[in-house]
Amino acid sequence: MFKKFSFEDVSAQNQVKASVQRKIRQSIAEEYPGLEPVLDDILPKKSPLIVAKCQNHLNLVLVNNVPLFFSVRDGPYMPTLRLLHQYPNIMKKLQVDRGAIRFVLSGANIMCPGLTSPGGALDEEVEAESPVAVMAEGKQHALAIGFTKMSAKDM
Repeated sequence: MFKKFSFEDVSAQNQVKASVQRKIRQSIAEEYPGLEPVLDDILPKKSPLIVAKCQNHLNLVLVNNVPLFFSVRDGPYMPTLRLLHQYPNIMKKLQVDRGAIRFVLSGANIMCPGLTSPGGALDEEVEAESPVAVMAEGKQHALAIGFTKMSAKDM
């Protein structure tokens, strides 16, 4: 989604009011309980929070001109890959095998065989329609962030 992203894609930037900032912080805290100890470092209360509206119904949450979270339409806020690399344990993880890496980096959807093959791994607690970090076999950092269409038990 962000591969061809540039500043021309941003249609508006607004510094949000304190009440909207509290709602954003609360929804992020509910979605990612692993961020609770460092939430004040990531989203300081005194720092201005900017929401950038982009094409394709994409909203970016910026703090000090650094994109930290994004949401598509009115969906849940998801961390950017940069933030996920700093705090890798905030999301549930799915692992794809080595053969799927280049296709996922090119934007392909992840199919069940890529997760259930010998190199793949599933977190059994993943529910349908939940945000997950996509890890790769033999790699340290996440390569994508996405939503599941079905639960891990169904896969």
